[in-house]
Amino acid sequence: MDAFPHRYTVEAAADVEGPVAVRSEGLPSLTTAPPPQFGGAGGQWSPETLLVGAVADCFILTFRAIASASKLPWRHLECAAEGVVDRTGGVMRFTGLHVRARLAVPAGVDAERARRLLEKAEASCLVTNSLAFTPTLEAEVIPADRTA
Repeated sequence: MDAFPHRYTVEAAADVEGPVAVRSEGLPSLTTAPPPQFGGAGGQWSPETLLVGAVADCFILTFRAIASASKLPWRHLECAAEGVVDRTGGVMRFTGLHVRARLAVPAGVDAERARRLLEKAEASCLVTNSLAFTPTLEAEVIPADRTA
């Protein structure tokens, strides 16, 4: 790992109307637009979906690192995150975040230990630790043969 602090640079550009082009050196560009809730047409990533997506992505990557360090065998992890935007104190902001995780493990894996590592991943996630509210986690551990 590189020494801290780490810096991540993203650039965004847009005209008066139309989508926003989001890019970072060495990465594929993204196109974003307002979600329907803010008058957008939908069908594109928005700042809101990007933030919630960053939470789900960070949760999985954090769990992957923790499970590896803990030598926990696992097969598949699905994460669904839902962010809530509301107006509080005259300011519009995310007021909550609910994360649902579904982990498939090989037969014989200690489900309680797997659940503790999911909880550790939620508590260790860089993105959620950077938010101004405390996310909640709903975790489900299932045998790999029941993933469908």
